[in-house]
Amino acid sequence: MTVSSDYTPPQDPLEILHHDAQILVANKPDGLLSVPGRGEHLADCLLTRIQAVFPEALLVHRLDRDTSGVMVFGLTPHAQRHLSMQFEKRTAKKAYIARVAGRLEPRSGTVELPLIVDWPNRPRQMVCHDTGKAAATDWRVMKYEEEATRVRLTPKTGRTHQLRVHMLSLGHAILGDPLYAEGSALEHPRMMLHAEELRIKHPDSGESMKFRAKALF
Repeated sequence: MTVSSDYTPPQDPLEILHHDAQILVANKPDGLLSVPGRGEHLADCLLTRIQAVFPEALLVHRLDRDTSGVMVFGLTPHAQRHLSMQFEKRTAKKAYIARVAGRLEPRSGTVELPLIVDWPNRPRQMVCHDTGKAAATDWRVMKYEEEATRVRLTPKTGRTHQLRVHMLSLGHAILGDPLYAEGSALEHPRMMLHAEELRIKHPDSGESMKFRAKALF
């Protein structure tokens, strides 16, 4: 992941939503990397902050730097494998809240467009019907605002920048998106994308668990 050298991560205290012997769930602030980038100036991230308190914490999945919200970590190798398999098999369910430019219509639908990295413009991704990997996103309008729409996004796949590119493909970029928004849609203090809800099965008990963190926008 390419990140500009002006990386100034927020200094919010760790927000732990849940932890037990197997898993830890945290609310990642926007502007903070999930994992370290290349170079000492990109070392600060949610993983290293958590490992400073829980040294045994292991990465399971990621959120983009500018996306906030719920992330789960394994606290044992067994938990990491179990959770990683849930993400791989798409049994882990994620829901996001976004604010997008303009009036998104109809009120619900599905985007199914294959995605691939836009090599000359990395880390941007793009739609490619020839070589892209299948990607699908459900959307549901929650509220129409004056010049924007608040929408709930449910990805069926987990491609890089999937929600960002799929919303752009509908003509409604996510507000504040530093890569894909333009003009007035870019003029926001942060990217308006938040991982609000995560549903998983506990690696030990198999119990279904749901974790939520309210969007701050």
